[in-house]
Amino acid sequence: MGEKGDKLREAAELADQEEELRERQEALTEELKSQWLESQPISSHFEIEKRFAEEYNLGLTDARKAIRFDLKKYQIEGKDIPMMIKELRLYRRTLKGEPKIAVTKSIDNLINAYSSHLDSSLDKVYWIKKYKSALKDMALSEENIIKLSLIDDEETRRKVVDTLCKYWEARIERDGIPYNSEYAKLTKEMSETKREVKKSIKKYVVNIGPKELIKKHIVRLVTEEQGISARQVHERLPKNLFRKSSPSMIAKLAKSSNVTNVDGALFKMSDEIKKDIYAYTAAFIDSDGYITMDKNHNPRVGLVATGDRGKAFMLEMHKSLGCGRLHLDQKSPQDTKPINRLNFYSRKDVGEILSKCMPYFKLKKKNAQILVELLRMKKSHKKADWYKARKVELFKLMKYENHKDDKNYDFAKYEIDIDTVAKYYDNDKTKEMDKLEAVLKEDSVDAAIDDLEEIAEDYDLDEHDWSSVDDASDYLFEHKVNDEEE
Repeated sequence: MGEKGDKLREAAELADQEEELRERQEALTEELKSQWLESQPISSHFEIEKRFAEEYNLGLTDARKAIRFDLKKYQIEGKDIPMMIKELRLYRRTLKGEPKIAVTKSIDNLINAYSSHLDSSLDKVYWIKKYKSALKDMALSEENIIKLSLIDDEETRRKVVDTLCKYWEARIERDGIPYNSEYAKLTKEMSETKREVKKSIKKYVVNIGPKELIKKHIVRLVTEEQGISARQVHERLPKNLFRKSSPSMIAKLAKSSNVTNVDGALFKMSDEIKKDIYAYTAAFIDSDGYITMDKNHNPRVGLVATGDRGKAFMLEMHKSLGCGRLHLDQKSPQDTKPINRLNFYSRKDVGEILSKCMPYFKLKKKNAQILVELLRMKKSHKKADWYKARKVELFKLMKYENHKDDKNYDFAKYEIDIDTVAKYYDNDKTKEMDKLEAVLKEDSVDAAIDDLEEIAEDYDLDEHDWSSVDDASDYLFEHKVNDEEE
């Protein structure tokens, strides 16, 4: 019995040692993780997750679980600590002697515990931890610290950090100087930066319900990782939002957030691209698009992309540009990935795309200029004696521009002499069209004045009608004269 008891005690001691070792390993792992997170440059939370996964050879899901955290309010029976302290202080006023001293000690203990809680909460916000001194100096509320922990985009994080640095620089500069105008200036600067930090925090999550907050995360995650699924978005949500959602809910919210769904893969064009949509479109046409004309001299502009990702991109471009015609899932001549196109056929669509993209073209600017000249000719100069001949020249120029780098291209098929075709550029009719259109404009003004004068002479007008016609005639004449003088 004694021997058996000894063995049991030894086993218990060994278990205790193993537990102690496990706890020490966990503590060491947490410390190493904390040090690694603090060493990272300011980035979005998603970028940090990817780096962490690479650093520790983890899957993205495991990495996410490892560094995910949720801050919660410190509450007792549904009351937050500041409220409880306030109530205890009111209660203390009703007491005397030892009971009053006991309540005072309770308040002090509660304040210390709450301060420790706020301090440890700030430690968990890894990207801001090294700036904790400045944050503590600002006496952030628990609610603001929780909001701070929810900031996951790089732009807002950088803004907060930059403002904290300005605050701390002003604080250091102010220390040790006498109360004077400079002291007052620095104090004002500190107050302004403090307000700016709280404003950034508030702006990020204020008045946003769970659904809207989930939508923000969806748009961000899809923009950062094109082709992500609703299930993957769900897995990447913070714990509090993960529990309040599901993959099917994510799919529905993605649709309402104007996210493109292609066979379960989610796509969204970034706001940065949308800001410079025509610069981006021009770059895409330069690399994977075309500017040409068909054998009947009709203008053609288009974007081409393959596969599901390309399909999503075409859908997104169509929504952003607001024109063009989609041709999706077309069979490839090589029978590989399906081809997706966004084509511009009408003169209106082609004219709009080319005019807005023209400043940004690098490789196909000459192609664009050829079509712009053609569109202008078709619109207003079909009766010109040079119209038909110039159309042919523009067609040959377009063929030349599209195939000049292809040594095996048969230019003779289109009666193109590559040694002389470049001379067609000298026949550009732009200046001639400028002159003709100026004359047409002047003639139209003259004709309008003549028409008005005939109306005035041929019809028995009352005083009001006469005055209206006379005023219109005078306006047109003055307008024409002013234009000529300019």
